Amino acid sequence: MSDGKLYDVLGVSRNATDYEIKKAYRRLAKEYHPDKNPQEGEKFKEISFAYEVLSDPKKREIYNTYGLNGLKEGVHESPFATEDIFSHIFGGSPFGGMFGMDGSRRRRQRGEDTIHPLKVSLEDFYNGKRVKLQIDHTVICKACDGVGGRSGAVLTCQSCRGRGIKVTFKHIGPNMMQQVQSTCPDCRGDGEVINEKDACKSCKGRKVLKEVKYLEVDVDKGMRDNERIVFRGEGDQQPGVEPGDIVIVLQTKPHEVFHRDGCDLYMTHTVTLAEALCGFEMVLKHLDGRDLVIREVPGSVIKPRCIKGIRGEGMPLYRNPTEKGNLYIKFDVDFPENHFVDEAKLK
Repeated sequence: MSDGKLYDVLGVSRNATDYEIKKAYRRLAKEYHPDKNPQEGEKFKEISFAYEVLSDPKKREIYNTYGLNGLKEGVHESPFATEDIFSHIFGGSPFGGMFGMDGSRRRRQRGEDTIHPLKVSLEDFYNGKRVKLQIDHTVICKACDGVGGRSGAVLTCQSCRGRGIKVTFKHIGPNMMQQVQSTCPDCRGDGEVINEKDACKSCKGRKVLKEVKYLEVDVDKGMRDNERIVFRGEGDQQPGVEPGDIVIVLQTKPHEVFHRDGCDLYMTHTVTLAEALCGFEMVLKHLDGRDLVIREVPGSVIKPRCIKGIRGEGMPLYRNPTEKGNLYIKFDVDFPENHFVDEAKLK
């Protein structure tokens, strides 16, 4: 028994022409695109799925005859297994969990995330900073609404029949066949080809354009190396696909003085033998610009590779920056060379 759910999603009749279906899809896709209505992601998926089925003559014929169950179950008269013929026609189950069905769609429901590394100094991790970034970004062409050309310019690829993939079967043994899928070379996996003379002048038929996206990234006090800052839904745009995220990955720049381990700071300081025995005073420039005075009184012997800690002078804790870790200083002692004093003076 057939049904009309997909026609209802696009708001067209069962007798709608290809042009009417495409026109309805373009109108609805523009209205419910996640960039415009982020809360309508599921609705956008339903619209994209309905168009994927009804714009393909083979899928539409099966749907008109058998309904959604017919699409899910496949054609029983086929000599291949149900899953094989289903993949052969659709390139994988196209339902993606919609309308109460299981399966995965050939076209991704969500685009890939854009990963962008950001080098951050230890000073900025300590004090916090707002960083302005420029990132190359792909957006749907506004001139053609991501269609690629004027009406009639976008045609179903005849090589793959709009599937975007080519499926071949080869014998691997007695009564055994292997299915091999590959991206269609003629349409590069899009399932569509565009008549060059009718292609969109703005995007040249590519449906998308490159532009620069500006972001402000807040590096909060106490954030750590490999911390991720996510901009939801700000990833590259593609027609019929929900944009992924832009993910900023923080990476620590090497520091001349300090080394960080969690919320603690470590450094090495070299003292002379006289300073190790008689005490010393040193001024340390901290990450926030403060002069930190460190003293060792005479008689407090500094041994080679000994470590002294200063409580509360480490890194601020993320989301609790008033609390800080500790600063640990490892001391090296610079011993003089042999015979550094004239032996005659020692007699």
